Amino acid sequence: MAMIDTDHATDHDGPHTGTDGVRLHVQRLSPPDGRPPTATAVLIHGLLTDSLASWYFTVAPDLAAAGLEVVMYDQRGHGRSERPGSGYRLDTFVTDLERLLDRLDITGPVHLVGNCFGGTVAFAYAMRRPERVAGIAVIEAKPATESWLTEISGILRRVEEELVVHEAESLAWVSAHRGAHTARLAKSAARLVRTTTIAEDVPASRVVSEEQVRAVRCPVLAVYGADSELAGEERWLESVLPATRTVVLPGQGHSVLAEAPTRIRELLLSWIDEREHEGEHERRTPTGTAAALEADAR
Repeated sequence: MAMIDTDHATDHDGPHTGTDGVRLHVQRLSPPDGRPPTATAVLIHGLLTDSLASWYFTVAPDLAAAGLEVVMYDQRGHGRSERPGSGYRLDTFVTDLERLLDRLDITGPVHLVGNCFGGTVAFAYAMRRPERVAGIAVIEAKPATESWLTEISGILRRVEEELVVHEAESLAWVSAHRGAHTARLAKSAARLVRTTTIAEDVPASRVVSEEQVRAVRCPVLAVYGADSELAGEERWLESVLPATRTVVLPGQGHSVLAEAPTRIRELLLSWIDEREHEGEHERRTPTGTAAALEADAR
């Protein structure tokens, strides 16, 4: 994995980056040696136990080393971002992303890379602002369909029952069986659920129809663990978005990014490189009136 060059790591911890003035912690990694980036990748982390650190210590440095401008941020309530008491519906997370990119003056099409809930945010943003998305790469994620709502609601109920109502016992078990690091993540998740309305807000999010999902026009890469509860999701996604490229990693569960970072880096770098070359070819290939005029000139 490439080392992080702190000379090219910039902290954009702004006071009014998100919706309703919520402060979002942002990190950007630029290509080394001051060379101009070939494209911009925006990395979006998952829900409750996640933060931009999961990208910072896995794929982000290599994406920057390959020539990309990399933007990572802690979603509201997570990491070093502000934790408001309410305001956690999916649409709000999407608006946070929209306003963040505006604040950073990133207006061109970007590559959205989302892990778990971050992938759901990426799909929703692509439906809202298709002209600003060059492609979507998701890891263990799906769009905000009715089935997604059922699944995420169940997860949040279990967190409330196991980590909030029986917090001390649950954290002791996690520490003994999963280690201190996982216990710290679980404690952070319990605090987020206990002190905010996230467990009520996310299940109240607006869902999308299959027809709305079909409206996604940008290329999609979807990666799943073969042993994950989302195994088989790739078949549905391919049926709805035929241009989707799906990859199922044998022997992997839900925590694919943490457990197989090398493979994820390879997939992302290859996929983004292909998208950029396709875009360059399209820019160089005359279409419509321009193509007709060129043909007449010949």
